[in-house]
Amino acid sequence: MSLEALAAAARARGLALRGAFHLGPADGAPPATGTLILLGPDEPRFWPLFAASPEAADGAPHPLDRWSKREIGALAATWQSEALFPSDGPPWPPFLHWAQRSGRAFLSPLGLLVHDTAGLLISYRGALALPQRLTLPEPPEAPCPSCEHQPCTTACPVGALRAGAPYDVAACQRHLHSDAGAECRDRGCLARRACPLSQNLHRQDAQAAFHMAAFVKNWSGKEGGQA
Repeated sequence: MSLEALAAAARARGLALRGAFHLGPADGAPPATGTLILLGPDEPRFWPLFAASPEAADGAPHPLDRWSKREIGALAATWQSEALFPSDGPPWPPFLHWAQRSGRAFLSPLGLLVHDTAGLLISYRGALALPQRLTLPEPPEAPCPSCEHQPCTTACPVGALRAGAPYDVAACQRHLHSDAGAECRDRGCLARRACPLSQNLHRQDAQAAFHMAAFVKNWSGKEGGQA
């Protein structure tokens, strides 16, 4: 078994390895885990595969979570490992902690995680807890210090995401519910897309709109926005 072989198997299912690490006692993974593998969408290949899936067409709730559980569950069975998902809980698995432990996700100037290849569009569909301790590459350097203009810090049209300030969710949602928010609503968050690394993913507009629609729908509607 190797990381390269697992990456190839994941890619065949529209998934990409977004990090891996050897666990310590405080990492909150299942006992006897040798290596934790983080999986995210392999973009832009992922979206057409999901869009053609039974989960996308059956009209039942949470189609992407169900697709992720089927595909990652199949990988887990093949690789004799345990599949873990962000939607499992409560208690919820500590995916943000795992992302930073992988050495491939870092805090950006916006306070969001930025990935060394996926940028601010990083997302995790699940993880595999392998009993084996795989050989892992050296982690990369954090990308933000060498990003000359840090365009993510000025891209948000309402300043909901800006350097040195907490994420203003209410301002973001008010914008998304307005006519002026169509660009973010239909093509994805401008601040996240402004990251030069995010642009490498070539995320399709339909995928961005799917995620943004879920974000708008699930907002509580506080402070003058719409539920």
